[in-house]
Amino acid sequence: MATFDTTNTADAANTLRAWALDEELKRSVMENPVLLPIATKIARRYMAGETIDDALAAAHESIARGHTVSVEYTGESVRDPAVAEAETLVLLQLADAIVASGIPSTVSFDLSHVGSVIDPALGLANARRIAAATADLGTAMMISAEGSDRTDLVLDTYEKLSGEYPHVGITLQARLHRTPKDLERVLSLPGVIRLVKGAFLEPESIAYPRGSEQLEQAYLELVKTLLDSGHQTSIATHDAELVEKIRESNPGTHTSPHCEFEMLIGLGTQTLDRLHDEGLNTREYVIFGNEWWLYVLNRIAEEPHRVFHAITDAGS
Repeated sequence: MATFDTTNTADAANTLRAWALDEELKRSVMENPVLLPIATKIARRYMAGETIDDALAAAHESIARGHTVSVEYTGESVRDPAVAEAETLVLLQLADAIVASGIPSTVSFDLSHVGSVIDPALGLANARRIAAATADLGTAMMISAEGSDRTDLVLDTYEKLSGEYPHVGITLQARLHRTPKDLERVLSLPGVIRLVKGAFLEPESIAYPRGSEQLEQAYLELVKTLLDSGHQTSIATHDAELVEKIRESNPGTHTSPHCEFEMLIGLGTQTLDRLHDEGLNTREYVIFGNEWWLYVLNRIAEEPHRVFHAITDAGS
């Protein structure tokens, strides 16, 4: 009998990440009347639902536990301008709904969801519309990270937007070797900087291996630079041990109003609640939408034992 060793786990995770980026596989599943209902059951463990109302209901639950929230409309790699327009309209409706509800929430999305891979100018124009709609929220509009092949596009677009809308924030990935220089660049801009480990399938020539000491050290060094700068910072990780190392190595600064700890809905819930109970600033990311393919596969890949959750959910 084969053993499920570390190598097996790493190979399974990389396979899931490759599937996450496979647009043809995604299309085949999402358009298949047999596979789509099964895949949707698996996705619901990691999602608030498909609609804005679903997202707002989940956001109220997060707020009731003491956290601020960010609502992310999931989706990426849109290739059709008409679809990019339709998805932009959903994000505009989301901004209006958040204003009407009074929820202390940011709005978050991928630039490729609103057209940046069709035409960078289209992505910028649509992101600008969303930035204008969220300017009165009293919080941030967050641009999510994408694969390393899109990092320059994301940063260039962010730089242009932040000059007009200082509430626009950016997500950086600690895994990428280039991130220390990218951090220097964005520290000169006003928006929130959100630091994640990075979930995408990347070669080691570009990124540190997941679970490696190099990645942990890179994350700690980037956090220290951010906290020492006094810049508005979101520390986004579900790694409870890493959170404790951050707290130990940055006494005082991690409790400042400029710092918050952030986790995704359904992941790290107990850790986030504990941090809130200990007086730290906390935020929970609420994810909704039906274009969840990349997001859900990357969440499962982060902890390959979640494949067993997926099998259970699929059979429920």
